[in-house]
Amino acid sequence: MASKNQRLLLAGLSFVTALCWRCGGNEAATSDSTGEVVTEKDRLALFGALPATAKAPADNPTTPEKVALGRLLFYDPILSGQRDVACATCHHPEFGYAESQEISIGVNGHGFGSKRVFGESNDVPFTKRNAHTILNAAFNGITADGTYDPANAPMFWDLRSEGLEAQALEPLKAFEEMRGHPYPTEAALDSAVARLRAIPDYRQRFLAAFGSEPLTAAQIGKALAAFQRTLVAPNARFDQYLRGDAAALSELEKEGLESFVNSGCAECHRGPLFSDFKLHALGVADNEKLAQSDGGKDNRYAFRTPTLRNLRHTAPYFHSGKLATLQQVLEFYEDLSGNQIANPHVTPAMLDPLVTKKLRLEFRDIQAILAFLDALNDDTFDKKIPERVPSGLAVGGNIQ
Repeated sequence: MASKNQRLLLAGLSFVTALCWRCGGNEAATSDSTGEVVTEKDRLALFGALPATAKAPADNPTTPEKVALGRLLFYDPILSGQRDVACATCHHPEFGYAESQEISIGVNGHGFGSKRVFGESNDVPFTKRNAHTILNAAFNGITADGTYDPANAPMFWDLRSEGLEAQALEPLKAFEEMRGHPYPTEAALDSAVARLRAIPDYRQRFLAAFGSEPLTAAQIGKALAAFQRTLVAPNARFDQYLRGDAAALSELEKEGLESFVNSGCAECHRGPLFSDFKLHALGVADNEKLAQSDGGKDNRYAFRTPTLRNLRHTAPYFHSGKLATLQQVLEFYEDLSGNQIANPHVTPAMLDPLVTKKLRLEFRDIQAILAFLDALNDDTFDKKIPERVPSGLAVGGNIQ
């Protein structure tokens, strides 16, 4: 990693480079980290604008009744075993439907955002990983040509679920997230169903959304998924640029796009969501709040590539939440391209080959890439919070 003086010098050179680029000194075709010539058309073909709306699987068509029901369930702590935490507790619109904590406090917590703490008497651990944003999760699996299958969409840091319907039910079964002490894992969903059936308003809403079938756990997942498919942010300035508005990006942001591709970032961060949805070992530092090191799936320390959209709202970053700013994230990758590994449990042989062979991020690229990442933000997403929920419990869980 560069020394402080080297960083200052490189920052100055980067500023001069940016000025030259804006004066017309930049070529349309440049070389990426492997030496291959890349044109602007090639770069843009790696991504693609987000669709305006998300597709639903055939067995769960989106309807207004399902969406309205899913919104209430999302904010209602009645789904949690101790009735103190809701989906929105750790996926709140104020934080881009993610969380401001490194790793979340679910059951037996109180407070909001960075002020959230465990109760005085506590034996519940932190959640294992940083809360993924739900914003745009309806598009998970999407490729540059806009193809994706909502029924098989990859979910979670370790890809353990497919589709929003299945993903939505997993936190209800997790001890530290929403289940708590009252029920064993195998009884968590049945107990949530029983609590909902005991509330007349919910019985009526499920009937309106799903017809004459009895209220079931599968319907809970479908309602939550229907709501989450409305949580999209498809009109970032980069989307506008891809749709033909040449003025949507500044010259520095265009330079950042070029640096983003040429340095190897787009090897994993591609497609409309800037993710290949695959597992990669990067040697990210563990979170010290955990009792043991998090080895990810199969103990290979590989985790799913996250989206780069709306990063302005979703700090901190990576599965362990250990990097607080995007500057730190890019400096992490600069170190990684120089063979500096942050996690002592990860050896050079364990690192993803895309990192060791194709990542060439230099400090002089950082400011331009940061500018480009800002063009991936869209602040116009749905932030509506219900004034009340049918259970009568605190909206959003114990966050006051």
